[in-house]
Amino acid sequence: MAEPKDMKTNGVAAESEAPAAANNFIHNMIDRDLEQQVYGTRVHTRFPPEPNGYLHIGHAKSICLNFTTAQKYGGKCNLRYDDTNPVKEDVEYVDSIEADIRWLGFEWDNLLHASSYFDKMYECAVELIKKGKAYVCDLSAEQIKEYRGTLKEPGKESPWRNRSIEENLALFEDMKAGKYGDGEKVLRAKIDMASPNINMRDPVIYRIAHIAHHNTGDKWCIYPMYDFAHPIEDAIEGITHSLCTLEFEDHRPLYDWVLAELAWPNPPRQIEFAKLNITNTIMGKRYLKALVENGEMESWDDPRMPTIAGMRRRGYTPAAIRDFCERVGVAKSNSLVDIGLLEHCVREDLKAQVESRNVVLDPLKVVITNYPEEQTELMDMENNRENEAMGGRKVPFSKELWIERDDFMEVPVKKYFRLFPGNEVRFKGAYFLTCNEVIKDADGNVVELRCTYDPETRSGSGFEGRKVKGTIHWVDAKTAEKITVRQYGYLAIPDENGDNVLNPQSLVVKEAYAEPSMKEAKPGDRYQFFRHGYYIADEKLSTEEHKVFNQIVGLKSSWKK
Repeated sequence: MAEPKDMKTNGVAAESEAPAAANNFIHNMIDRDLEQQVYGTRVHTRFPPEPNGYLHIGHAKSICLNFTTAQKYGGKCNLRYDDTNPVKEDVEYVDSIEADIRWLGFEWDNLLHASSYFDKMYECAVELIKKGKAYVCDLSAEQIKEYRGTLKEPGKESPWRNRSIEENLALFEDMKAGKYGDGEKVLRAKIDMASPNINMRDPVIYRIAHIAHHNTGDKWCIYPMYDFAHPIEDAIEGITHSLCTLEFEDHRPLYDWVLAELAWPNPPRQIEFAKLNITNTIMGKRYLKALVENGEMESWDDPRMPTIAGMRRRGYTPAAIRDFCERVGVAKSNSLVDIGLLEHCVREDLKAQVESRNVVLDPLKVVITNYPEEQTELMDMENNRENEAMGGRKVPFSKELWIERDDFMEVPVKKYFRLFPGNEVRFKGAYFLTCNEVIKDADGNVVELRCTYDPETRSGSGFEGRKVKGTIHWVDAKTAEKITVRQYGYLAIPDENGDNVLNPQSLVVKEAYAEPSMKEAKPGDRYQFFRHGYYIADEKLSTEEHKVFNQIVGLKSSWKK
């Protein structure tokens, strides 16, 4: 599926180093407002999602900014559902939003709904009509767009623009009473059809929609437009600083106009910041929703998705996402952040927290021909080389083992120090083994290696004078736990034209072998698979009988500080 053109970040360069969080221009503006006592000592922010989809990593940036700003100044932050468009909204999305915010580590001061203010918004619209600042228009949506003009040409006034105040009041009341069908009439603000800002050319502020609302039921069949509702919601709640993404900058004059015409005392200040754009990532709820509805993703919490739910299932941690948002900071212009920075933050958070396990993703059998037939030893393994306090574990070792297929090469290239015929390597935590014989199937594929071991080289036994250049990991074949591993590539990759398209290798499923302790893994448990990366037991697919692991992130970082 080709990514729509407006999904791309146009005219921006990838940045590998984020701006310092100390240079937060929003906090600088708040500091000046506090010095000048614009809102006294109050700082009150809000996170205002529309419940029409699951939140994604871009929303996480806004969540972190709004909640941490309130925390910094000892203020408050509301969670407010901007539920003014019942056509696209659903209770499922409401529930997911609250779960995501709490998972990120935040708690709102007030849980509010824009729909709770519908009566007040209706009164405000009536007030504008009485002032001669709003009128009922019969033009269709297509005609309104045609009349609006262009960036170079002024708009044309609606033939219904000069209706009397009395007629407009009556028509608006009839709209509210359900006497007209969807799209038959709208209420428009009367501003300036020649304004250089198209948003000020008599924007629609109310439309008809005969549809039940998840919060107000069938009480209303007219609903306010976002640009009209947004400033009123902020003002009712006493918001001091309304933090919005950059596309609302051109809408700020309308925000201010609404509150000025309503003579709202000490109105909120709207401040815009750049949206979060990340390489190899598809952003935008409507595009992500299409991926789910088209079956290209399993669900909104598919671990490939940049939704917060998907990242949670993938195994990302709240601390890593908060760290990432802090490092990205806030800016006044759009930029493209390297996804490697997000992966770096995840890796940094996990490396001292999770235990290591031996897992073989592409197994090749090794038989130790001189090892006692029925013998099994327990080898000592450290749980986390970054954190000695996490202790160690015992791992079984016997005559037959599994190793990674790419740890063997029949004809080795230069500086290849792993297993090849005649070469000796260290099996991590166990013995030195030498490859003596290669067994192939009828098609010439290598299916088994026959090796000998040196019993004097057991790890920790104090042998001296023996050195090998290669160390590989292994899993005991007799006690191995068979698991499913889901390897993830980036969701989007550029095609030959530079447009983002879905990566056909975004998910690769493998059957793998793990050391037997992995039988005890519970859904949500994270591990470092030695030499492979970080993984989590999938919350949906893992069972007591069979474990399924999602790759969280690899060990190596491509991101440069």
